[in-house]
Amino acid sequence: MATENHHGSHRHLVDLRLTDGEDPPEAGVDAIIVPTIRHPRWLGHATRLATALGCPLVTLHSRPWSKADRVAALMPYDVRYIAIDIDDVGRLNMPDFETTAIVKGTKFERATDLSAKRNIGLLLSHVMGWERVVFLDDDIEVGGHEDVMRAAALLDRYDAVGMHIGGFPDNSVVCHAHRLAGGDQDSFVGGGALAVETFRNPSFFPNVYNEDWFYLLGETSLRRLAVTGMVKQRPYDPFDRAVRARDQEFGDVLAEGVYWLLDHRIGWAAATDTRHWADFLARRRAFILDVLRRVRQLAPGSRPDPRAMEESLRAALGRLNSIEPEFCVRYIKGWREDRYRWIEHLRKHSLLASDVRDALKWLVKDGAAALNHQPRLNLPI
Repeated sequence: MATENHHGSHRHLVDLRLTDGEDPPEAGVDAIIVPTIRHPRWLGHATRLATALGCPLVTLHSRPWSKADRVAALMPYDVRYIAIDIDDVGRLNMPDFETTAIVKGTKFERATDLSAKRNIGLLLSHVMGWERVVFLDDDIEVGGHEDVMRAAALLDRYDAVGMHIGGFPDNSVVCHAHRLAGGDQDSFVGGGALAVETFRNPSFFPNVYNEDWFYLLGETSLRRLAVTGMVKQRPYDPFDRAVRARDQEFGDVLAEGVYWLLDHRIGWAAATDTRHWADFLARRRAFILDVLRRVRQLAPGSRPDPRAMEESLRAALGRLNSIEPEFCVRYIKGWREDRYRWIEHLRKHSLLASDVRDALKWLVKDGAAALNHQPRLNLPI
């Protein structure tokens, strides 16, 4: 079921999508970077992948049960790794992002550190001289290390290379409901399994839901993007907490609103026009109301629970009603300035570190305490 108010797929924006029958070249990977809030036992797949690729594994931890010290006790002897605790985002060596300041103290402020971890991963890669790194979420399993090597090879021509999402779909809560209620819904490239070239045409992850979609944007349109390989996301219940849909809505609106323009071959700069957002917000409301209507038609006892789906959709609608076109324009303009800030920030750190300990000093602001870390230094990194 298609809808005039929602684009269920953006796959036509990808420059290259390799099929199973094609055999692209392979290349080495400089590091696998895993932001995590889970116990280190969730790192098993990433650990095996790093071993197969012969590259270091960088794990970025927060929350009481996810600590760098615990990694040291679980890592196999032949794995090169750097486990880092991200306990205070405020002391990280990051620019003063306008996109963060805009939402601070508002209902759109996001109390997560995923974007900060990914940005720190990019900065660490920059000072270590790592050109080809792979971001991998701890709930993602890659089909095989050969898939990752093929993705790395494509970075010769592309700024980022994603992987096909298999298994449980990688969608927002609203889009999950749309699909389960009969709508056509695809999964786009995401940061959960993304190979990136860190020096050419750099970008950053803003602290907003769909931060990876913003990372993929370039000067006027989408950066050069390819898709290859296969990954599988572990299943979860997207409707277990209605607050999840509420917290996603602002970022979902921004990203879908920008990619709506790209789908129509319009540069994302048009997202600085309030008329676009007035129109898109009306479309978004009509879309969610349509999904809500279809969810209410699902048979009682269906799985997932239609009542939980409805509660999540109502939470999304409540948050949507708070989003104004002018605020969307302000955010997009702030993101545009932040992109230049990030490029300049990387230029200031153009000197490569002599070793891992030296590199870690660049990850915090001047005068801030060093991040707790557990690097295995007896093997060369």
